Amino acid sequence: MRYEKNVSRNIAVFGIAGLICILTSSTSMANQAAREYVEDELLVQFKAGVHHEKVMEALSGAEATEDEEISQIRVKKIKVPPAALEKVKAALEKNPHVNFVEHNSLARGGTLPNDPTYASQWHLPKISAPQAWDISTGSVSVDIAIIDSGVDPAHPDLAGKLIPGYNFLLGNTDTHDVLGHGTAVAGTAGAITNNTKGVAGVAWQNQIMPLVVLDATDYASYSNIAQAITYAADHGVRIINVSIGGSSSSSTLQNAVTYAWNKGSLVFVSAMNFNTNIPYYPAACTNAIAVASTTSADAKASFSNYGTWITLSAPGEYIYTTNNGGGYGAWNGTSFSSPMTAGLAALILSVNPMLSNAQVLDILKENADDLGSVGFDTSFGYGRINAYKSLAAAQIAIPQSDTTAPAVSISSPSSGSTIKGLTTVSVSASDNVGVTKVDLFINGALFTADVTSPFSFAWDTTTVSDGTYTLTASAYDEAGNMTQSSSISAKVVNTLDILPPTVAITSPANGAKISNLVTVTVNAFDNVGVSKTELYIDGLLKATSNTGSLSWNWNTKKVASGTHLITSRAFDAAGNVGTTSTSVTK
Repeated sequence: MRYEKNVSRNIAVFGIAGLICILTSSTSMANQAAREYVEDELLVQFKAGVHHEKVMEALSGAEATEDEEISQIRVKKIKVPPAALEKVKAALEKNPHVNFVEHNSLARGGTLPNDPTYASQWHLPKISAPQAWDISTGSVSVDIAIIDSGVDPAHPDLAGKLIPGYNFLLGNTDTHDVLGHGTAVAGTAGAITNNTKGVAGVAWQNQIMPLVVLDATDYASYSNIAQAITYAADHGVRIINVSIGGSSSSSTLQNAVTYAWNKGSLVFVSAMNFNTNIPYYPAACTNAIAVASTTSADAKASFSNYGTWITLSAPGEYIYTTNNGGGYGAWNGTSFSSPMTAGLAALILSVNPMLSNAQVLDILKENADDLGSVGFDTSFGYGRINAYKSLAAAQIAIPQSDTTAPAVSISSPSSGSTIKGLTTVSVSASDNVGVTKVDLFINGALFTADVTSPFSFAWDTTTVSDGTYTLTASAYDEAGNMTQSSSISAKVVNTLDILPPTVAITSPANGAKISNLVTVTVNAFDNVGVSKTELYIDGLLKATSNTGSLSWNWNTKKVASGTHLITSRAFDAAGNVGTTSTSVTK
Protein backbone atom coordinates (compact mmCIF):
# COMPACT_ATOMS: atom_id res chain seq x y z
CA MET A 1 0.00 0.00 0.00
CA ARG A 2 1.21 3.46 -0.82
CA TYR A 3 0.04 6.69 0.76
CA GLU A 4 0.08 10.09 -0.93
CA LYS A 5 2.28 12.45 1.05
CA ASN A 6 2.21 15.77 -0.77
CA VAL A 7 -1.46 16.64 -0.76
CA SER A 8 -3.46 19.31 0.99
CA ARG A 9 -4.93 17.68 4.12
CA ASN A 10 -6.70 18.11 7.50
CA ILE A 11 -4.62 19.34 10.40
CA ALA A 12 -3.94 17.25 13.37
CA VAL A 13 -1.07 18.69 15.23
CA PHE A 14 1.35 16.42 16.82
CA GLY A 15 3.75 16.96 19.58
CA ILE A 16 7.06 16.90 17.79
CA ALA A 17 9.37 18.74 20.08
CA GLY A 18 12.16 20.20 18.03
CA LEU A 19 15.84 19.94 18.79
CA ILE A 20 17.13 22.90 20.74
CA CYS A 21 16.92 25.56 18.10
CA ILE A 22 15.26 28.94 17.82
CA LEU A 23 11.75 28.45 16.43
CA THR A 24 8.77 30.59 17.36
CA SER A 25 5.38 29.35 18.49
CA SER A 26 3.72 31.69 16.01
CA THR A 27 5.38 29.82 13.15
CA SER A 28 4.19 26.55 14.64
CA MET A 29 0.62 27.73 14.95
CA ALA A 30 0.65 29.15 11.42
CA ASN A 31 1.79 25.80 10.06
CA GLN A 32 -0.90 24.07 12.12
CA ALA A 33 -3.64 25.69 10.11
CA ALA A 34 -2.08 24.92 6.73
CA ARG A 35 -3.40 21.44 5.95
CA GLU A 36 -6.44 19.79 7.42
CA TYR A 37 -7.24 16.57 5.55
CA VAL A 38 -6.35 14.48 2.52
CA GLU A 39 -8.14 16.30 -0.26
CA ASP A 40 -9.10 13.25 -2.31
CA GLU A 41 -9.83 10.68 0.40
CA LEU A 42 -12.64 9.81 2.79
CA LEU A 43 -12.92 7.17 5.52
CA VAL A 44 -16.19 5.22 5.54
CA GLN A 45 -17.52 2.34 7.63
CA PHE A 46 -20.38 0.33 6.14
CA LYS A 47 -22.73 -1.54 8.45
CA ALA A 48 -21.82 -5.14 9.24
CA GLY A 49 -23.52 -7.51 6.85
CA VAL A 50 -23.95 -5.13 3.93
CA HIS A 51 -23.49 -7.09 0.72
CA HIS A 52 -20.40 -6.33 -1.35
CA GLU A 53 -22.57 -5.35 -4.31
CA LYS A 54 -24.30 -2.69 -2.20
CA VAL A 55 -20.92 -1.31 -1.12
CA MET A 56 -19.70 -1.15 -4.71
CA GLU A 57 -22.99 0.38 -5.80
CA ALA A 58 -22.70 3.12 -3.15
CA LEU A 59 -19.10 3.91 -4.10
CA SER A 60 -19.60 3.88 -7.85
CA GLY A 61 -22.70 6.03 -7.50
CA ALA A 62 -20.59 8.59 -5.68
CA GLU A 63 -17.76 8.33 -8.25
CA ALA A 64 -15.54 6.92 -5.51
CA THR A 65 -13.17 3.96 -5.52
CA GLU A 66 -11.92 1.86 -2.63
CA ASP A 67 -8.21 2.36 -1.99
CA GLU A 68 -7.75 0.07 1.00
CA GLU A 69 -9.49 -1.21 4.13
CA ILE A 70 -8.62 -1.43 7.80
CA SER A 71 -10.32 -4.80 7.95
CA GLN A 72 -10.26 -5.15 11.74
CA ILE A 73 -12.62 -2.18 12.13
CA ARG A 74 -14.20 -2.34 8.63
CA VAL A 75 -13.10 1.20 7.75
CA LYS A 76 -12.46 1.76 4.05
CA LYS A 77 -10.26 4.51 2.66
CA ILE A 78 -11.85 5.68 -0.57
CA LYS A 79 -10.58 7.93 -3.32
CA VAL A 80 -12.85 10.69 -4.65
CA PRO A 81 -12.36 13.63 -7.01
CA PRO A 82 -11.11 16.53 -4.82
CA ALA A 83 -13.74 18.91 -6.20
CA ALA A 84 -16.52 16.51 -5.24
CA LEU A 85 -15.21 15.62 -1.76
CA GLU A 86 -17.93 17.34 0.27
CA LYS A 87 -20.70 16.29 -2.11
CA VAL A 88 -19.64 12.64 -1.88
CA LYS A 89 -19.32 12.87 1.91
CA ALA A 90 -22.86 14.30 2.20
CA ALA A 91 -24.28 11.59 -0.10
CA LEU A 92 -22.66 8.75 1.86
CA GLU A 93 -23.86 10.23 5.16
CA LYS A 94 -27.43 9.73 3.91
CA ASN A 95 -26.83 6.17 2.69
CA PRO A 96 -28.66 3.67 4.96
CA HIS A 97 -25.83 1.15 4.52
CA VAL A 98 -23.24 3.50 6.08
CA ASN A 99 -22.35 3.80 9.77
CA PHE A 100 -20.17 6.87 9.32
CA VAL A 101 -18.11 8.77 6.79
CA GLU A 102 -15.43 11.32 7.63
CA HIS A 103 -12.44 13.18 6.25
CA ASN A 104 -9.09 11.41 6.32
CA SER A 105 -7.77 14.04 8.68
CA LEU A 106 -4.10 14.69 9.18
CA ALA A 107 -1.79 14.87 12.13
CA ARG A 108 1.42 16.84 11.94
CA GLY A 109 4.42 17.64 14.07
CA GLY A 110 4.08 20.90 15.93
CA THR A 111 7.46 22.57 16.34
CA LEU A 112 7.67 24.00 19.83
CA PRO A 113 9.38 27.02 21.37
CA ASN A 114 12.61 26.14 23.11
CA ASP A 115 12.61 26.02 26.90
CA PRO A 116 15.47 26.52 29.41
CA THR A 117 18.15 23.84 29.32
CA TYR A 118 18.22 21.36 32.18
CA ALA A 119 20.81 18.82 33.23
CA SER A 120 20.97 15.85 30.93
CA GLN A 121 18.04 13.48 31.56
CA TRP A 122 16.81 15.24 34.66
CA HIS A 123 13.48 13.56 34.02
CA LEU A 124 14.65 10.11 35.11
CA PRO A 125 15.34 10.92 38.78
CA LYS A 126 12.27 13.16 38.76
CA ILE A 127 10.04 10.13 38.09
CA SER A 128 12.11 7.96 40.52
CA ALA A 129 13.41 5.75 37.71
CA PRO A 130 16.70 4.78 39.41
CA GLN A 131 14.81 3.34 42.38
CA ALA A 132 12.39 1.60 40.00
CA TRP A 133 15.29 -0.03 38.13
CA ASP A 134 16.24 -1.76 41.35
CA ILE A 135 12.97 -3.65 40.89
CA SER A 136 13.08 -4.14 37.12
CA THR A 137 14.81 -2.79 34.03
CA GLY A 138 12.26 -4.41 31.74
CA SER A 139 11.75 -7.59 29.76
CA VAL A 140 12.21 -8.60 26.12
CA SER A 141 8.79 -10.25 26.29
CA VAL A 142 6.94 -6.90 26.55
CA ASP A 143 7.28 -4.88 23.35
CA ILE A 144 6.60 -1.19 22.78
CA ALA A 145 5.09 -0.02 19.47
CA ILE A 146 6.26 3.45 18.42
CA ILE A 147 3.76 4.86 15.92
CA ASP A 148 5.70 7.76 14.44
CA SER A 149 8.13 8.69 11.65
CA GLY A 150 10.24 5.53 12.00
CA VAL A 151 13.36 4.74 14.02
CA ASP A 152 17.02 4.99 13.00
CA PRO A 153 17.97 1.28 12.60
CA ALA A 154 21.68 2.01 13.02
CA HIS A 155 21.56 4.15 16.14
CA PRO A 156 23.92 2.61 18.73
CA ASP A 157 21.37 3.13 21.51
CA LEU A 158 18.49 1.52 19.59
CA ALA A 159 19.74 -0.89 16.93
CA GLY A 160 20.05 -3.84 19.28
CA LYS A 161 16.44 -3.77 20.41
CA LEU A 162 14.38 -3.06 17.27
CA ILE A 163 11.96 -5.73 16.05
CA PRO A 164 10.31 -5.81 12.61
CA GLY A 165 7.65 -3.17 12.08
CA TYR A 166 5.83 -1.69 9.10
CA ASN A 167 5.81 1.45 6.97
CA PHE A 168 2.23 2.52 6.29
CA LEU A 169 3.42 5.34 4.03
CA LEU A 170 5.13 3.02 1.55
CA GLY A 171 3.39 -0.26 2.27
CA ASN A 172 6.59 -2.11 3.10
CA THR A 173 8.82 -3.02 6.05
CA ASP A 174 11.34 -0.18 5.64
CA THR A 175 11.05 1.64 8.98
CA HIS A 176 13.91 4.14 8.60
CA ASP A 177 13.14 7.47 10.26
CA VAL A 178 11.97 9.94 7.61
CA LEU A 179 11.78 12.93 9.97
CA GLY A 180 13.81 12.36 13.13
CA HIS A 181 10.96 12.57 15.58
CA GLY A 182 10.36 8.84 15.90
CA THR A 183 13.97 8.10 16.84
CA ALA A 184 13.78 10.66 19.65
CA VAL A 185 10.47 9.24 20.89
CA ALA A 186 11.80 5.66 20.80
CA GLY A 187 14.91 6.62 22.78
CA THR A 188 12.79 8.28 25.45
CA ALA A 189 10.75 5.10 25.93
CA GLY A 190 13.55 2.59 25.76
CA ALA A 191 17.07 3.49 24.68
CA ILE A 192 19.59 0.76 25.41
CA THR A 193 20.88 1.47 28.91
CA ASN A 194 23.92 0.61 30.98
CA ASN A 195 25.96 0.12 27.79
CA THR A 196 28.45 3.00 28.32
CA LYS A 197 26.92 4.84 25.34
CA GLY A 198 24.62 7.81 24.98
CA VAL A 199 21.48 8.01 27.05
CA ALA A 200 19.28 5.85 29.25
CA GLY A 201 15.73 4.91 28.42
CA VAL A 202 12.92 4.22 30.86
CA ALA A 203 12.55 0.59 29.75
CA TRP A 204 16.06 -0.85 29.30
CA GLN A 205 15.27 -4.32 28.01
CA ASN A 206 11.93 -3.90 26.22
CA GLN A 207 12.04 -4.19 22.44
CA ILE A 208 10.67 -1.54 20.11
CA MET A 209 8.43 -2.04 17.07
CA PRO A 210 8.64 0.96 14.69
CA LEU A 211 5.43 1.72 12.77
CA VAL A 212 5.80 4.55 10.24
CA VAL A 213 2.84 6.89 9.70
CA LEU A 214 4.40 10.37 9.91
CA ASP A 215 5.92 11.57 6.63
CA ALA A 216 8.88 13.83 5.94
CA THR A 217 6.58 16.88 5.80
CA ASP A 218 5.42 16.18 9.36
CA TYR A 219 1.93 14.90 8.51
CA ALA A 220 0.15 11.63 9.27
CA SER A 221 -3.29 10.62 8.03
CA TYR A 222 -5.85 9.33 10.48
CA SER A 223 -6.24 6.16 8.41
CA ASN A 224 -2.53 5.38 8.75
CA ILE A 225 -2.62 6.01 12.51
CA ALA A 226 -5.65 3.70 12.86
CA GLN A 227 -3.93 1.10 10.68
CA ALA A 228 -0.85 1.18 12.90
CA ILE A 229 -2.83 0.90 16.16
CA THR A 230 -4.75 -2.14 14.95
CA TYR A 231 -1.57 -3.65 13.47
CA ALA A 232 0.23 -3.40 16.81
CA ALA A 233 -2.72 -4.89 18.69
CA ASP A 234 -3.01 -7.75 16.20
CA HIS A 235 0.71 -8.50 16.66
CA GLY A 236 0.27 -8.86 20.42
CA VAL A 237 1.92 -5.55 21.36
CA ARG A 238 0.34 -4.37 24.60
CA ILE A 239 2.14 -1.03 24.91
CA ILE A 240 1.47 1.39 22.04
CA ASN A 241 2.72 4.98 21.86
CA VAL A 242 1.30 7.63 19.51
CA SER A 243 3.08 10.99 19.83
CA ILE A 244 0.79 12.43 17.17
CA GLY A 245 -2.56 14.19 17.35
CA GLY A 246 -5.18 16.15 15.48
CA SER A 247 -7.92 18.57 16.39
CA SER A 248 -10.63 16.75 14.39
CA SER A 249 -12.57 14.11 16.29
CA SER A 250 -12.73 10.78 14.51
CA SER A 251 -14.85 7.65 14.68
CA THR A 252 -12.06 5.83 12.83
CA LEU A 253 -9.50 6.63 15.53
CA GLN A 254 -12.00 5.82 18.29
CA ASN A 255 -12.74 2.46 16.66
CA ALA A 256 -9.01 1.71 16.46
CA VAL A 257 -8.33 2.65 20.11
CA THR A 258 -11.34 0.63 21.27
CA TYR A 259 -10.17 -2.33 19.18
CA ALA A 260 -6.72 -2.21 20.80
CA TRP A 261 -8.13 -1.78 24.31
CA ASN A 262 -10.47 -4.74 23.87
CA LYS A 263 -7.47 -6.85 22.85
CA GLY A 264 -5.66 -5.94 26.08
CA SER A 265 -3.40 -3.14 24.79
CA LEU A 266 -2.81 0.34 26.21
CA VAL A 267 -2.56 3.29 23.80
CA PHE A 268 -0.50 6.20 25.18
CA VAL A 269 -0.92 9.48 23.31
CA SER A 270 0.71 12.90 23.58
CA ALA A 271 -1.75 15.57 24.71
CA MET A 272 -0.23 18.04 22.20
CA ASN A 273 1.53 21.34 22.63
CA PHE A 274 -0.77 24.32 22.10
CA ASN A 275 -1.60 25.30 25.67
CA THR A 276 -5.29 24.74 25.01
CA ASN A 277 -8.06 22.63 26.49
CA ILE A 278 -9.40 21.82 23.03
CA PRO A 279 -9.43 18.01 22.75
CA TYR A 280 -6.88 16.43 20.42
CA TYR A 281 -7.16 12.97 18.95
CA PRO A 282 -6.47 10.14 19.48
CA ALA A 283 -5.50 11.46 22.95
CA ALA A 284 -9.12 12.39 23.75
CA CYS A 285 -10.53 9.07 22.51
CA THR A 286 -12.20 6.87 25.10
CA ASN A 287 -9.65 4.40 26.56
CA ALA A 288 -6.69 6.34 25.15
CA ILE A 289 -4.20 7.54 27.80
CA ALA A 290 -3.57 11.23 27.21
CA VAL A 291 -0.29 12.45 28.69
CA ALA A 292 0.45 16.12 29.43
CA SER A 293 3.88 17.69 30.07
CA THR A 294 5.47 18.91 33.31
CA THR A 295 8.61 20.92 34.07
CA SER A 296 11.55 20.13 36.33
CA ALA A 297 9.72 22.13 39.01
CA ASP A 298 6.64 19.90 38.66
CA ALA A 299 4.62 22.69 37.07
CA LYS A 300 2.56 22.41 33.91
CA ALA A 301 4.80 22.97 30.89
CA SER A 302 3.84 26.23 29.21
CA PHE A 303 3.09 24.52 25.90
CA SER A 304 1.20 21.53 27.25
CA ASN A 305 -2.44 21.06 26.40
CA TYR A 306 -4.80 20.47 29.30
CA GLY A 307 -8.43 19.60 29.99
CA THR A 308 -10.80 17.03 31.39
CA TRP A 309 -9.54 14.54 28.80
CA ILE A 310 -6.00 14.42 30.24
CA THR A 311 -5.12 11.14 32.01
CA LEU A 312 -1.58 11.55 33.35
CA SER A 313 1.44 13.86 33.12
CA ALA A 314 5.19 13.35 32.79
CA PRO A 315 8.28 15.49 32.22
CA GLY A 316 8.37 17.12 28.80
CA GLU A 317 11.00 19.88 28.85
CA TYR A 318 14.60 19.38 27.68
CA ILE A 319 14.32 15.62 27.39
CA TYR A 320 17.75 14.38 26.34
CA THR A 321 17.34 11.45 23.96
CA THR A 322 18.45 9.75 20.74
CA ASN A 323 18.67 11.64 17.44
CA ASN A 324 18.31 10.32 13.92
CA GLY A 325 21.75 9.71 12.48
CA GLY A 326 23.33 8.37 15.63
CA GLY A 327 23.62 11.44 17.83
CA TYR A 328 21.77 12.88 20.80
CA GLY A 329 19.87 16.04 21.61
CA ALA A 330 17.37 17.71 23.90
CA TRP A 331 13.72 17.84 22.86
CA ASN A 332 10.60 19.43 24.31
CA GLY A 333 6.96 18.45 24.18
CA THR A 334 4.24 16.07 25.18
CA SER A 335 5.65 13.85 22.43
CA PHE A 336 8.22 12.77 25.03
CA SER A 337 5.95 12.74 28.09
CA SER A 338 3.86 10.06 26.39
CA PRO A 339 6.64 7.51 25.56
CA MET A 340 8.11 8.08 29.03
CA THR A 341 4.76 6.91 30.44
CA ALA A 342 4.52 4.09 27.90
CA GLY A 343 8.01 2.94 28.96
CA LEU A 344 6.87 2.83 32.58
CA ALA A 345 3.81 0.79 31.60
CA ALA A 346 6.15 -1.65 29.85
CA LEU A 347 8.13 -1.98 33.10
CA ILE A 348 4.91 -2.68 35.00
CA LEU A 349 4.02 -5.52 32.63
CA SER A 350 7.61 -6.76 32.80
CA VAL A 351 7.19 -7.10 36.57
CA ASN A 352 3.71 -8.61 36.40
CA PRO A 353 2.82 -9.69 32.85
CA MET A 354 -0.58 -11.16 33.72
CA LEU A 355 -2.04 -7.80 34.73
CA SER A 356 -4.93 -6.56 32.62
CA ASN A 357 -4.63 -3.27 30.78
CA ALA A 358 -7.16 -1.78 33.20
CA GLN A 359 -4.98 -2.85 36.15
CA VAL A 360 -1.87 -1.31 34.58
CA LEU A 361 -3.69 1.96 34.05
CA ASP A 362 -4.99 1.92 37.62
CA ILE A 363 -1.45 1.37 38.93
CA LEU A 364 -0.18 4.34 36.92
CA LYS A 365 -2.97 6.60 38.16
CA GLU A 366 -3.02 5.49 41.78
CA ASN A 367 0.75 5.80 42.21
CA ALA A 368 1.32 9.05 40.37
CA ASP A 369 2.54 12.05 42.37
CA ASP A 370 -0.42 14.34 42.88
CA LEU A 371 0.33 17.82 41.55
CA GLY A 372 -1.88 20.88 41.43
CA SER A 373 -5.24 20.66 43.16
CA VAL A 374 -5.97 17.55 45.22
CA GLY A 375 -6.99 14.59 43.11
CA PHE A 376 -7.66 14.73 39.40
CA ASP A 377 -7.18 18.08 37.72
CA THR A 378 -7.11 19.32 34.15
CA SER A 379 -3.38 20.17 34.07
CA PHE A 380 -1.89 16.93 35.41
CA GLY A 381 -4.70 14.41 35.17
CA TYR A 382 -4.23 11.91 37.99
CA GLY A 383 -0.70 13.20 38.56
CA ARG A 384 2.91 13.04 37.36
CA ILE A 385 4.10 9.46 36.92
CA ASN A 386 6.23 7.83 39.62
CA ALA A 387 8.13 4.79 38.36
CA TYR A 388 9.25 3.42 41.73
CA LYS A 389 5.84 3.56 43.39
CA SER A 390 4.24 2.06 40.29
CA LEU A 391 6.63 -0.90 40.12
CA ALA A 392 6.36 -1.49 43.85
CA ALA A 393 2.59 -1.66 43.45
CA ALA A 394 2.91 -3.93 40.41
CA GLN A 395 4.96 -6.42 42.43
CA ILE A 396 2.12 -7.09 44.83
CA ALA A 397 -0.81 -6.65 42.46
CA ILE A 398 -2.88 -9.79 41.96
CA PRO A 399 -3.78 -10.37 38.31
CA GLN A 400 -7.51 -10.44 37.86
CA SER A 401 -8.85 -13.53 36.16
CA ASP A 402 -11.66 -12.37 33.92
CA THR A 403 -14.51 -14.81 34.38
CA THR A 404 -17.28 -12.30 33.81
CA ALA A 405 -19.06 -12.85 30.52
CA PRO A 406 -20.43 -9.90 28.54
CA ALA A 407 -24.07 -8.84 28.75
CA VAL A 408 -25.81 -8.85 25.39
CA SER A 409 -29.29 -8.22 24.01
CA ILE A 410 -30.87 -7.35 20.68
CA SER A 411 -32.26 -3.84 21.10
CA SER A 412 -33.92 -3.58 17.69
CA PRO A 413 -36.04 -4.68 15.97
CA SER A 414 -38.38 -5.55 18.79
CA SER A 415 -39.54 -9.13 19.11
CA GLY A 416 -42.68 -9.85 17.11
CA SER A 417 -42.22 -6.89 14.79
CA THR A 418 -42.79 -6.94 11.04
CA ILE A 419 -39.85 -5.87 8.89
CA LYS A 420 -39.06 -5.46 5.21
CA GLY A 421 -36.27 -4.25 2.97
CA LEU A 422 -33.01 -3.11 4.56
CA THR A 423 -33.29 -3.61 8.31
CA THR A 424 -30.81 -2.48 10.95
CA VAL A 425 -30.31 -5.03 13.71
CA SER A 426 -28.85 -3.27 16.76
CA VAL A 427 -27.18 -5.22 19.55
CA SER A 428 -26.38 -3.86 22.99
CA ALA A 429 -23.26 -5.49 24.46
CA SER A 430 -21.11 -4.55 27.47
CA ASP A 431 -18.38 -6.16 29.54
CA ASN A 432 -16.33 -5.46 32.66
CA VAL A 433 -13.21 -5.28 30.46
CA GLY A 434 -14.32 -4.97 26.87
CA VAL A 435 -16.35 -6.68 24.16
CA THR A 436 -14.11 -7.96 21.37
CA LYS A 437 -16.77 -9.31 19.01
CA VAL A 438 -20.51 -9.73 18.54
CA ASP A 439 -21.91 -12.46 16.26
CA LEU A 440 -25.42 -12.23 14.81
CA PHE A 441 -27.29 -15.46 14.08
CA ILE A 442 -30.41 -15.71 11.93
CA ASN A 443 -32.34 -18.96 12.32
CA GLY A 444 -29.29 -20.44 13.99
CA ALA A 445 -26.87 -19.67 11.15
CA LEU A 446 -24.09 -17.11 11.58
CA PHE A 447 -25.01 -14.01 9.60
CA THR A 448 -21.90 -11.89 10.26
CA ALA A 449 -19.77 -10.40 13.05
CA ASP A 450 -19.04 -6.88 14.25
CA VAL A 451 -15.97 -5.95 16.31
CA THR A 452 -16.64 -2.26 16.98
CA SER A 453 -19.22 -0.57 19.16
CA PRO A 454 -22.01 0.37 18.61
CA PHE A 455 -22.73 -3.12 17.31
CA SER A 456 -25.03 -2.75 14.31
CA PHE A 457 -25.86 -5.07 11.42
CA ALA A 458 -27.49 -4.37 8.06
CA TRP A 459 -29.83 -7.20 7.06
CA ASP A 460 -31.18 -7.02 3.53
CA THR A 461 -34.40 -9.00 3.98
CA THR A 462 -35.14 -8.91 0.25
CA THR A 463 -32.61 -11.75 -0.07
CA VAL A 464 -34.74 -14.12 2.03
CA SER A 465 -38.26 -15.49 1.75
CA ASP A 466 -41.15 -13.95 3.60
CA GLY A 467 -41.73 -15.60 6.94
CA THR A 468 -40.82 -15.52 10.62
CA TYR A 469 -37.13 -15.51 11.55
CA THR A 470 -35.35 -16.03 14.88
CA LEU A 471 -32.48 -13.68 15.72
CA THR A 472 -29.85 -14.19 18.43
CA ALA A 473 -26.54 -12.51 19.19
CA SER A 474 -23.39 -13.73 20.95
CA ALA A 475 -20.86 -11.39 22.61
CA TYR A 476 -17.24 -12.29 23.43
CA ASP A 477 -14.51 -10.69 25.53
CA GLU A 478 -10.71 -10.99 25.27
CA ALA A 479 -10.66 -13.80 27.86
CA GLY A 480 -12.96 -15.89 25.67
CA ASN A 481 -16.05 -15.50 27.84
CA MET A 482 -19.22 -15.62 25.76
CA THR A 483 -22.88 -14.84 26.34
CA GLN A 484 -25.77 -15.47 23.96
CA SER A 485 -28.74 -13.14 23.94
CA SER A 486 -32.36 -14.14 24.30
CA SER A 487 -33.93 -14.84 20.92
CA ILE A 488 -36.31 -12.47 19.22
CA SER A 489 -38.64 -13.22 16.33
CA ALA A 490 -39.27 -10.95 13.38
CA LYS A 491 -41.68 -11.41 10.48
CA VAL A 492 -40.27 -10.57 7.06
CA VAL A 493 -42.90 -9.33 4.59
CA ASN A 494 -41.52 -8.00 1.33
CA THR A 495 -44.19 -9.25 -1.10
CA LEU A 496 -47.18 -7.00 -1.86
CA ASP A 497 -49.89 -7.51 0.74
CA ILE A 498 -53.30 -7.51 -0.96
CA LEU A 499 -55.20 -9.64 1.54
CA PRO A 500 -57.53 -7.67 3.88
CA PRO A 501 -57.99 -8.71 7.50
CA THR A 502 -60.86 -10.97 8.43
CA VAL A 503 -63.06 -9.53 11.14
CA ALA A 504 -65.83 -11.08 13.26
CA ILE A 505 -68.26 -9.64 15.79
CA THR A 506 -68.31 -12.41 18.34
CA SER A 507 -70.87 -10.81 20.67
CA PRO A 508 -73.75 -10.09 20.52
CA ALA A 509 -74.90 -12.69 17.98
CA ASN A 510 -76.66 -11.63 14.78
CA GLY A 511 -80.40 -11.16 15.40
CA ALA A 512 -79.99 -11.07 19.17
CA LYS A 513 -82.38 -9.09 21.34
CA ILE A 514 -80.56 -6.61 23.54
CA SER A 515 -81.30 -4.64 26.69
CA ASN A 516 -79.51 -2.77 29.45
CA LEU A 517 -75.65 -3.08 29.27
CA VAL A 518 -74.35 -5.05 26.27
CA THR A 519 -70.70 -6.00 25.74
CA VAL A 520 -69.70 -5.85 22.08
CA THR A 521 -66.57 -7.89 21.27
CA VAL A 522 -64.65 -8.00 18.00
CA ASN A 523 -61.76 -10.18 16.83
CA ALA A 524 -59.77 -9.53 13.64
CA PHE A 525 -56.98 -11.51 11.97
CA ASP A 526 -54.54 -10.76 9.14
CA ASN A 527 -51.78 -12.56 7.26
CA VAL A 528 -49.30 -9.84 8.33
CA GLY A 529 -50.90 -8.03 11.21
CA VAL A 530 -53.89 -5.90 12.18
CA SER A 531 -52.94 -2.27 12.68
CA LYS A 532 -56.35 -0.92 13.76
CA THR A 533 -59.90 -2.10 14.54
CA GLU A 534 -62.99 0.17 14.58
CA LEU A 535 -66.52 -0.33 15.94
CA TYR A 536 -69.59 1.51 14.60
CA ILE A 537 -73.20 1.52 15.91
CA ASP A 538 -75.72 2.63 13.30
CA GLY A 539 -72.90 4.24 11.32
CA LEU A 540 -71.40 6.19 14.22
CA LEU A 541 -67.82 5.40 15.38
CA LYS A 542 -67.89 4.25 19.01
CA ALA A 543 -64.50 2.61 19.73
CA THR A 544 -61.07 1.87 18.21
CA SER A 545 -58.19 -0.48 19.02
CA ASN A 546 -54.61 -0.69 17.72
CA THR A 547 -54.80 -4.49 17.74
CA GLY A 548 -57.14 -7.14 16.37
CA SER A 549 -59.11 -7.29 19.61
CA LEU A 550 -61.79 -4.81 20.67
CA SER A 551 -64.32 -4.84 23.51
CA TRP A 552 -66.87 -2.09 24.21
CA ASN A 553 -69.68 -1.76 26.74
CA TRP A 554 -72.90 -0.47 25.11
CA ASN A 555 -75.52 1.06 27.39
CA THR A 556 -78.76 0.41 25.45
CA LYS A 557 -81.19 1.91 28.01
CA LYS A 558 -81.55 5.12 26.02
CA VAL A 559 -81.40 3.44 22.62
CA ALA A 560 -84.61 3.55 20.59
CA SER A 561 -86.59 0.37 20.13
CA GLY A 562 -86.11 -1.42 16.84
CA THR A 563 -83.28 -2.83 14.76
CA HIS A 564 -79.71 -1.53 15.13
CA LEU A 565 -76.67 -2.21 12.94
CA ILE A 566 -73.27 -3.10 14.50
CA THR A 567 -70.30 -2.75 12.08
CA SER A 568 -66.61 -3.42 12.56
CA ARG A 569 -63.69 -2.51 10.26
CA ALA A 570 -60.14 -3.90 10.55
CA PHE A 571 -57.06 -2.44 8.81
CA ASP A 572 -53.58 -3.80 8.07
CA ALA A 573 -50.33 -1.87 7.50
CA ALA A 574 -50.76 -2.05 3.71
CA GLY A 575 -54.12 -0.25 3.95
CA ASN A 576 -56.29 -3.28 3.24
CA VAL A 577 -59.66 -3.15 5.05
CA GLY A 578 -61.90 -5.97 6.20
CA THR A 579 -65.53 -5.25 7.23
CA THR A 580 -68.37 -7.16 8.89
CA SER A 581 -71.80 -6.23 10.29
CA THR A 582 -74.50 -7.76 12.44
CA SER A 583 -78.01 -6.66 13.38
CA VAL A 584 -79.60 -6.66 16.82
CA THR A 585 -83.07 -5.69 18.06
CA LYS A 586 -84.22 -3.82 21.12
